[in-house]
Amino acid sequence: METVYITRRETFNAAHKLYRDDWSEEKNWEVFGRCSNKHWHGHNFEVFVTVKGKPSEDTGFVINLKDLSKIIKQLVVDPLDHMNLNLDVPFMKGILASTENLVIEIWKLIEEPIRVAGGELVKIKLVETENNFVEYYGGKEPY
Repeated sequence: METVYITRRETFNAAHKLYRDDWSEEKNWEVFGRCSNKHWHGHNFEVFVTVKGKPSEDTGFVINLKDLSKIIKQLVVDPLDHMNLNLDVPFMKGILASTENLVIEIWKLIEEPIRVAGGELVKIKLVETENNFVEYYGGKEPY
């Protein structure tokens, strides 16, 4: 049986700022620009979770999309939606709230539940703006 890749999209809104307390205001502005604004800023994030596997002979599914959606909503969307990534999200505590760091933390949260549900997490694409997104493959090379 052939390996198939399936992707689920979910969305959430969150605020953050890029700022290092151990740097001066000037250094933060130089490196992060307006993203270091003391009044925060927000994004309408899109998260695309790609899972691979062989379709079940019983269902034809790699993973039941209802199960995948539930995992993403419970572990990603619910804890992040309408939150401040710097202040309100325990799994981001002490981590610079860049999109790159956020996608790594999301991976850590959902990899095992997806495996238990029958799939293998392959990629997470996290879209911050229409022009900026990151893709993460769990620390593995994508190809």
